[in-house]
Amino acid sequence: MATETRSQEGSTFGRVFSRLGPAWLAGAIAAGPATMVSLLVAGASFGYALLWVVVLSAILGTVGQYLAMRLGLLTESGIVAVVEDHLGSFWAWVLVVDVVLAAGLAQLVIMKTLADVSATIVGSAGIGIAALADPRLWGITWAVILALGLAGGGYRFAELGAKVLVSLVVLTFVASAFVVPIDPAAAVSGLAPEMPAGVGGAVVAAGVLGGAVHITLLTMQSYTMRARGWTEGDRDLATIDVVSSMLVAFGVYSLAIFLVAASVLPAAGVDPATINEIQAAEALGPVAGEYATWLFLAGLWGAAVSTLGGNTIVPPYLVADKLGWEQSVDDSRYRAALVVVALASAGGAFLEGAFFQLLVLVLAFGLVGTPFALAVILYLLNDPDVVPETNSHLANLGGVVLFAIATILATEFVLDELETITEPMSAFVVAFAVAMALAIVGLVAKYGRDRLDAD
Repeated sequence: MATETRSQEGSTFGRVFSRLGPAWLAGAIAAGPATMVSLLVAGASFGYALLWVVVLSAILGTVGQYLAMRLGLLTESGIVAVVEDHLGSFWAWVLVVDVVLAAGLAQLVIMKTLADVSATIVGSAGIGIAALADPRLWGITWAVILALGLAGGGYRFAELGAKVLVSLVVLTFVASAFVVPIDPAAAVSGLAPEMPAGVGGAVVAAGVLGGAVHITLLTMQSYTMRARGWTEGDRDLATIDVVSSMLVAFGVYSLAIFLVAASVLPAAGVDPATINEIQAAEALGPVAGEYATWLFLAGLWGAAVSTLGGNTIVPPYLVADKLGWEQSVDDSRYRAALVVVALASAGGAFLEGAFFQLLVLVLAFGLVGTPFALAVILYLLNDPDVVPETNSHLANLGGVVLFAIATILATEFVLDELETITEPMSAFVVAFAVAMALAIVGLVAKYGRDRLDAD
């Protein structure tokens, strides 16, 4: 009887596990090269001081995906279509533009990462063909592979191999966390919410949180659940999906990388201002030894390949939803949009600067656009004309706390950018932040008017 019970429990667990997916896709994108690098830079720059942000990123990432999950299940529609129907075309376009800018910038920097790492691997392997060590050639090559693969459905094979490599690196970081001399007292002190002194603290903190609480993750949740055919009846399964992927898997991933980096890199004398992929690989030295550099490069390459595929579909998905296209390669317009985004990403290989610093910046930029998406989700989840079951007080509390923390860290980042506003990138970040702030104010005013009219 006991054997039969265990067999039934195992069978039930297997069925549940086999059905998980939508939030795990978000978790896979969250655990991309930008998050990995942000965690490494945070540890190398400030030791354990930003541990509180790392812990919050897993918790708040879970809250964000849970809210996005509820909206998707209760409306059974893509988020852009819901905004279009209940808030109007203007607000739908604001959301689309917000996502396209955040995802587009991420696309360019992730492609730069993939191109640079590909060139570094070939150069380190001693292949005597100069052109193969040119990142620009790799950027163009990968853009073509991406376009052909996504348009034809073949890119999933590259993503599968990439995820295996990423998994090996993550397991190595987890193993390293049991080997390196982590200072418990210093780690505990890092749980106190405080922005560390020094240049770049705000952008690094924003980058770490932006890896888990990102507008692309929030907006894509409804579409990935629709692809699975999930409805309100799948709420328990969807909740397990969110908690297991974001709180557990992503949380372990983030903590392992950060703690190892904070323990190893400062002691190794790595300069956080000039840290690169070769220096960051020292974090894996305690476990991987002489193979640390190759293993880290392979993992970074794999993270870039897998994340690039997921990120490429984000702008076409939302544009297609707004314009009423079918979100499938069977629709020539959607397929063409995929190809355009994929090919345009080749421009990332021509960007100047070190991709390590750019990856942190791109997550911080994405965080600037995230509070508006959160405001939209909270608005819709509290409108009885949109959802049959509005948010509970606890869900609203979690959403408001998430919105407040994301806004505070994004504001800290923007204030840093004000000091260099004469530079084009800083000016663009500030202008984007002002536009998003005005959009949030307008949305809050609309919500207030609608509630007064309803009363």
